[in-house]
Amino acid sequence: MSDAPVVTNRRIAAIGPGRLVLVVGPSGAGKDTLLGLARAACADDRNIVFPRRLITREASVSEDNEEVGLEAFERALADGDYAMHWEAHGHRYALSQAIDDEIRAGRTVIANVSRTVIAAARRYYVNVVVVSITAPPDVLAARLAMRARASDGRIERRLSRIVDETTATPDFTIVNSGTVDYHARQLVRIIRGERWDG
Repeated sequence: MSDAPVVTNRRIAAIGPGRLVLVVGPSGAGKDTLLGLARAACADDRNIVFPRRLITREASVSEDNEEVGLEAFERALADGDYAMHWEAHGHRYALSQAIDDEIRAGRTVIANVSRTVIAAARRYYVNVVVVSITAPPDVLAARLAMRARASDGRIERRLSRIVDETTATPDFTIVNSGTVDYHARQLVRIIRGERWDG
């Protein structure tokens, strides 16, 4: 299965004025943990939106994703229901077209995506902010081992996955090796457009 991403290309003009915050990083970096804390911190702000990803694998308690069967995924794709979709680790992922309406309304949309969609997203949206969440290799390996999600394939393969970084350069990088509360606060500051490294 290919890792090639697709951002729906039926648009005539780039979508704005809201912001699209793309959270990327290797498996085991703690993206979902930090996103969960950031979502809770921003819960009272109606201008900040955390859409649920659709994924063709079993949902897990650690992620706020919607499980969808492959046939249903393909039908929705054919009907143009997705703003972007991609494949990674043997699964298919998508974000609903509803994010485009949120961005047109001036809201900030935050999504955990593959690094492979960054270049296309920067073409199709006016204001894209990319946040890379990462951790040292030994920390990544330990976290993946604890997760023990067999459907995602071998840990070694996930750790060695290579993405063309020339098209995926982040605007911010969070090295998630300290306390989760501290790094979640960094992420929230980025989402809100505030100073992020204090």
